[in-house]
Amino acid sequence: MSDEIPLFEIPWDEDDVSNAVDSITRGSYWANGPYIEEFENGLEGYLGVEHAVTVNSGTTALVAALTAYGIGEGDEVIVPSFTFIATANAVRLVGATPVFADIERETYGLDPERVEARITDDTAAILPIHPYGAACEIGPLEEIAADAGVPLIEDVAESFGADYHGRALGTIGDAAILSFCQNKVLPTGEGGAIVTDDDDLARRLERYRSHGRASSEYFDSPDSGEYTSVGTNVRMSDLVASIGCAQLGKVEDHISNRRRVASRLSDGLAAVDGVDPHGAAGRGRHVYQLYTVTLDEQVDRDAVIDTLTERGIASKVYWDPSVHLTRAYRNEYGYESGSLPVTEEIAGRVLSLPIHPGLRDDEIDRITTGVRDGLERDRAAGGAQSNTIQS
Repeated sequence: MSDEIPLFEIPWDEDDVSNAVDSITRGSYWANGPYIEEFENGLEGYLGVEHAVTVNSGTTALVAALTAYGIGEGDEVIVPSFTFIATANAVRLVGATPVFADIERETYGLDPERVEARITDDTAAILPIHPYGAACEIGPLEEIAADAGVPLIEDVAESFGADYHGRALGTIGDAAILSFCQNKVLPTGEGGAIVTDDDDLARRLERYRSHGRASSEYFDSPDSGEYTSVGTNVRMSDLVASIGCAQLGKVEDHISNRRRVASRLSDGLAAVDGVDPHGAAGRGRHVYQLYTVTLDEQVDRDAVIDTLTERGIASKVYWDPSVHLTRAYRNEYGYESGSLPVTEEIAGRVLSLPIHPGLRDDEIDRITTGVRDGLERDRAAGGAQSNTIQS
């Protein structure tokens, strides 16, 4: 057994293997087989939505959703900068302009007041993320989008299974995207989906993901098919969906174990001054796709990272620099430091620690001890005087 503690591990069992073998040994319909429909039906049932349209990644899901809404050149989409770059890149990939709004200090999601101030005649959609596994203030954003007459597209890549005051994330906006990348709550390796109650939107998405084809499955018909719109090939394979079906069947167990791990991590850090774990603060269920702490402003984050690294414990910074200060956006749009003060401050202070459903108690305790010792190391080197361990 390795002493290394990775940032995440993928939970799998014989159900995943059995489904994958079944898909492969069928000897046909690897591209679009029966597991696709089963997985989509399972997602619909779990979330309580009318339609789940699977695609090959969460990024593709974003592009597909924007495309299906007809968003393109001349349009603006309000997005956070405190997010994985795919959220903003998808807007650019359809030819629209991402308009960054600042985040809240509590949720790390879009600040509704800042979003409202960014609304213009060119605003075509609002695209918030639910960071780390918990809801942003999606309720006020829902009202702002409705007042502006634009779709609210939830990015639920990190928060599958979470809710906002009892409402499942992904069911509040007009549409939502899911990601099944390897470190997600519901992992399939790669993969994504768009969920919605809009019948027309779902039909457009289905055509877009399969070359604009409106007719039946290509290999089931002797003719070449009917094509009614421009599309591309971003379908999920049957093999990937087979794993999704297996994972969906145990996702509640995975979430329960993530919450157990997060609770022990938080208990272990409760006596450590200078560390604030990200929480849901009464908004709903946190599923802890990431376990992220915010360090006091005076803390040298590198001292904590170095201590963890020396002990074989992985950690990662999500997301610093934030999107608007990456070279791709800074050069293109002329953003400078100070443009989004809360985003930039939080980005400079957050640190994600290892979490996955199978993390053992002794590993959890090693992680919290490493954080504590990293803060002591920073203090000994002349860092913040507030970084003391409470007795």
